[in-house]
Parts: sequence; C-alpha cells; structure tokens
Amino acid sequence: MKKLLVIFLLVLSFSPIGKAQKQQVTNQPDRVNWFQDLGFGMFIHWNVDVTLGAVISHSLAGASTEYVEKYINELPKYFNPYKFKPEDWAKMAKLAGMKYVVFTAKHHSGFCMFDTKTTPFNVMNTPLKRDITKELIEAFRKEGIAIGLYFSPEDFYFFHKNNIPIGRLQLPQHFPAKNPNLMAYDKEQLKELLTKYGKIDILFIDGPGDGLREYAWTLNPELVITRDLMNTPEQNTPDEPLPRPWEACYTMGTDWQYKPTNDPHKSGTEIINMLVEMRAKGGNFLLNIGPKQDGEIQIEQEALLQEVALWNFANSEAIYAVKPLPIVREDNVWYTQSNDEKYIYAIVRRANWQDWKYGTRKNLVLTHLEGNAQTKVSILGYKSELVEYKDGFDASTYVAPTSIGLVVSAVNGQRFYTNNQWPNAVVLKIENAKFRKLTHTKVTQSTLDGAK
Repeated sequence: MKKLLVIFLLVLSFSPIGKAQKQQVTNQPDRVNWFQDLGFGMFIHWNVDVTLGAVISHSLAGASTEYVEKYINELPKYFNPYKFKPEDWAKMAKLAGMKYVVFTAKHHSGFCMFDTKTTPFNVMNTPLKRDITKELIEAFRKEGIAIGLYFSPEDFYFFHKNNIPIGRLQLPQHFPAKNPNLMAYDKEQLKELLTKYGKIDILFIDGPGDGLREYAWTLNPELVITRDLMNTPEQNTPDEPLPRPWEACYTMGTDWQYKPTNDPHKSGTEIINMLVEMRAKGGNFLLNIGPKQDGEIQIEQEALLQEVALWNFANSEAIYAVKPLPIVREDNVWYTQSNDEKYIYAIVRRANWQDWKYGTRKNLVLTHLEGNAQTKVSILGYKSELVEYKDGFDASTYVAPTSIGLVVSAVNGQRFYTNNQWPNAVVLKIENAKFRKLTHTKVTQSTLDGAK
C-alpha cells in the first residue's frame, strides 16, 4: 500500500494537477507575429453619448453631480440606432482590406455596449434592447475579420456610484490594482466578454491593466493584448520605426466618436499614405470610424474607406505579411519586404495626380537596392503591356542594376478614375534584388580663398 502511495505522489508531482500553472506574463510570440501580419484594422468608437455628438465619455470627468446624473439617467433613453446593420460595416471593412476590428465594448463612461449582469448601465436598457457587441462580433467574424475588443478598466459610472471623484488615474481608487472592488467588477465584465462570444483575438486595454491582463490570459492564453503591452500612439506616427510590435491609432476627422459639427476629414490619399508609412516602419494601422446615433456610418467616412479599398484592391500585396527594410524610405519611395524576403516593394507616393500622370513614364534610381541579371520589376495591378486608347505606345518596364543602385523605368498605366486624376501611390514589385547599405566617405572642404 505504501509503495502505491509513493508512486501516486510521484505521478501527481509531475502532472499538471500537481503543479501550479505558470502565470502568463506576455503575449505568445507566434500570436504577436500573427498580429503584425494583419497590418490594418478598423477601430470603432461608439457610446451612449453619441446622441449628443459629444466627446466620448470624457465630458463626465470633472462634471457636476447634476450633469453626471442626467448623463446616466437620460442618455440611455435616447440611444436607439435603428439603422444599425453590422453586416454592412463588416463588408466595408473587408473591402477596404482591414484584417481586424477593435470595438469599444466599454469606454471610460462605464456604459456597456453588451448584455451584462454587472450593471444596469448597458445597451439592453435602451430602446434598442439588442446586444450590439454580439451582433458586431458575429458579422465581422463571418467576413473572416479577427475580433478585438476595447475595454476601459476605469469606469466613471462605478466611480460615481461609489462616491469616487470622476477623473483619469488621478486617485488611487482609479486603479483596479489599488481598488479591490473595481478589480472584481472589471474581472466579471472581462469574463463575460471573453467567454460569451466565442474566441476573442485581441484586447485593447485602455488604462491600467495590472491584474486584468493576467486574468484575461487565464481565460484565453492566445489573446493578443495591444494597448497596455505595446506602443499604441494616438494621432501620431513615430519619426523612426519603433521596436515591433506597435500600432498607431488614428481618427478620420478630429474626434473618435461621431462629431456632427466642425469636423474636417483627412483625404483618402492622406490615409493611404499613412498606411504605407506605418507598414514601411513595421507598425499596424488602426483607423477609426465613428458611427452616427442612428447606426449608420457617416457618408464622408464610407467614401474614404472606398478610396482605400480601391487602392488596396490593387496593392495589398505590399501591405500584408511584410516587414521593414533597414532603410524605410528614400525621398518619396517607401519600402516593405515580404516576410520570406523574396520580394521588395517600392511604394512610390505622389504629391498629386500630376506627379507621375496616368499613361506616362517615370525613371527611378533606387539607391538602396542592389540588382542583378535576374532582377525583375513589375507594377502591382498593371500588366505593363498597353495603355488604354494609345496605339504603338511602349508601356514596358525596364530595369538595370548599376553601381549607383537599381534603375527602373516604368509607366503608370492603371486607370482608376474617368478623368485620370487618381492621385495615389504606385507600387513596384521587385524580385531578385537585395538591400544594400550605402557607405559614405569622409568629405573635406578646402579652406582656400574662393573655394567656399
């Protein structure tokens, strides 16, 4: 009997039951690689205060008690986005080339855009009475888009109900790690989000994540946590590439949530150029939309996504499953390289439609690329044989390796607009070439009179 007991204890000591599970402390490396290859995502900011066209959540910080009470008690009565069709949003994102979505399941206000048992301050207690998060997840998942959720550990509703002054990380009680009741409250909400809707791929923790990220991984070890663990600059792209992974978050206009007045938007060219720059620098691009109070995407943002979709339809190969070269650009040419290093993409950004007009030839010297007799260059989306309506026109692409770099002569012949004024980048796909680091010799300047 003693022998059996000893054997049992030995087996138990080497089994998972006999050992405490090792706490996960970071994202799994293979999942980080997966996330980096997604490249381009849709951010969605939407909250109960969209009915006012206000800044999302932040009007509560420092607000009077009367304002807070009115916000909590009155605004849910007006939240009724009867035109909400997440299938349309998902198809729009898919066409634009977005590989993942991040939706504000709970922003700082504490209003939950999902069916929760933790608080009455949620979407089920509105005239809509629908679990928006569930419907959105199902729609985007159907399109093959990875699912991400934005979650705020800070909760202005919770602060108000517990007599904690509403602010952002200004008091110890604002931090879940220093407020056991807030920690328990957040964990219960994360449990709902990470277990009720199938596998969630990405979690964007906008606030102090200590204790919460570790808990999230116990529910889903493959979860990729972006903000809280990665650099996620807002409205800013770093001058130099950051250590990977990183993700830049941008609005189309001047605000995250729908802003009905005084909100000039970026142009489609600006957004495409931002996508090019971020991918050349090794980062992901999370581009925000702000749905209206009725559930529709405003026409300006839909149109911009269509322009991005048209560019990506021809050029997506240069954006996904790529990594940066040691030199990300020279002049207006930005580089990416396929992960398997078979191809280098030279993305030629244009100042306007007259810069390398449709149907004209451009000669480029790519000084950081070294070619050989097997080097091939093509233009993504264009066969380089004919230019519409032109007879006897040579549209071929020529390439020559030289001592000063790779010389390319190519025609911009892909027609996208009736008036031929498509202003966006043209992409060269380069095969059998490699990056070369330029060496600079020391130059001295004569000090003789007349030499300066």
